[in-house]
Amino acid sequence: MNEDEVSPRSGESAADDDSALTIPVAPARRPQLYAASLANASTAARIADELRGQDILVLDMTEVTSIVDFFVIVTATSSRQMHAVADEVNRKLKHDDGHRRLSIEGYRSGGNWILTDYGDVVLHVFTPEGRRVYNLEQLWADAGRIDWRALLPLKDASSAQVTTDSGDGTRPVLPEVAAAGMEP
Repeated sequence: MNEDEVSPRSGESAADDDSALTIPVAPARRPQLYAASLANASTAARIADELRGQDILVLDMTEVTSIVDFFVIVTATSSRQMHAVADEVNRKLKHDDGHRRLSIEGYRSGGNWILTDYGDVVLHVFTPEGRRVYNLEQLWADAGRIDWRALLPLKDASSAQVTTDSGDGTRPVLPEVAAAGMEP
């Protein structure tokens, strides 16, 4: 057993007990890779929010599995909205950031879940019923929750706000909508 492996008995190092079963310790993620993955997950969550996705959750999976860094979980109210979220996240990550989709499941099946895998980030877009059935939040309860809204860059308030029709305040809209002078 080398010193990078840990014995399953109370975290003893390999140097302490050569007869124990060994479990390899995952190498630490480089901060740049983690930051890039987190930025992609936050972008996916922001896009889902802009397309009126509900109950958006970003889970940090790095402490519970080595196969993915983040899950982005979104509820959509219709099949059309599910497809719109999956398509727009793919467009943004692929075309703008060069982050290629590895696979997609459930897109053509008309089911209650679209899963899009980008390697470091997996986007799960559910119907309300699908989210209740699969309950990924409970399944991966040990994963940390990320406040993705706190990670978003601040927008110029003059271009990101549009007065509501009733004149009772402002609400954030997509910058391209505000720049074109259109009501959301």
